[in-house]
Amino acid sequence: MPTADILITAALPPLLSIPLQRDYRCVDYMKAADKPALLATEGAKIRGLVQGGHSTTATTLLDALPNLEIISVFGVGYDDVPIDYCRKRGIKVTHTPDVLTEDVADTAVALLLMSARGFVNANRALLKGDWSTGASTLTTKVAGKRAGIFGLGRIGKAIAERLTAFGMQIAYTGRSKQDVPYTFVPDLAALAAQSDFLIIAAPGGSATRNLVNADILNALGSNGTLINIARGSLVDEPALIAALKAGTIRGAGLDVFANEPNVPQELLAMDNVVLLPHVASATNETRQAMGDLCRANLDSWFAGEGVKTPIPELR
Repeated sequence: MPTADILITAALPPLLSIPLQRDYRCVDYMKAADKPALLATEGAKIRGLVQGGHSTTATTLLDALPNLEIISVFGVGYDDVPIDYCRKRGIKVTHTPDVLTEDVADTAVALLLMSARGFVNANRALLKGDWSTGASTLTTKVAGKRAGIFGLGRIGKAIAERLTAFGMQIAYTGRSKQDVPYTFVPDLAALAAQSDFLIIAAPGGSATRNLVNADILNALGSNGTLINIARGSLVDEPALIAALKAGTIRGAGLDVFANEPNVPQELLAMDNVVLLPHVASATNETRQAMGDLCRANLDSWFAGEGVKTPIPELR
């Protein structure tokens, strides 16, 4: 017998949707042809909501769920959940931290390597048959270069550990200085100015929106490369495009964008960028772990045992 009624507001993979359908009565908001009618019929029954890490949960939707107790986010981000609203209503919000740290850090390193060494363009040249027609373009060495990490949380630390093994010099900025063997720089512009690679690993949300703007990109300079595996919202995308076009910065490696899944045509046409379709955590092992934790938060809550991974703002 289903434990509770839950609303699904994102396209979930079978590894999560199948167990949820087995254990709960799932109401699919995504596929509803008449969403207001669905909410009028089902809204008062809903006790849980499952959304993706990049889904936006509107307060108007939550208003139609008077008995909602918990939002379980399938992802490590919750910047599109109205936290203040949930706090006032006493709605618990959970997410799936930790389980995707290693994969996201791996992706940051991959983007850095591909950007520095030009591996994407080299692969294209080989496939076009250009290898036999001339020497390869020389690229940039990674060892000894300076990496600046904006946001030294779980993922930022994992990135730093990997880049240290590459022989890079590591500096970081964030809300406070930490007890780590890396150089703390209190200002993002100053960090950019002393970095060959500026890596964005900070949380999204209104507090960090467009913090990486034209001034930061100017500070990064013509030998600098921007790497972003956090949220597209942290980067002023038009300013980034302008900086890449003008040679203000050398290049960029991006797994996230401001208006996903829409990527600006200007970025698609550039040779000095490496673009991925937000796949940093897209491994079988990590997505399974994310699904298990998303479901475990619901199971624990409805069993009266609290939640396993509450967000810090609502602990």
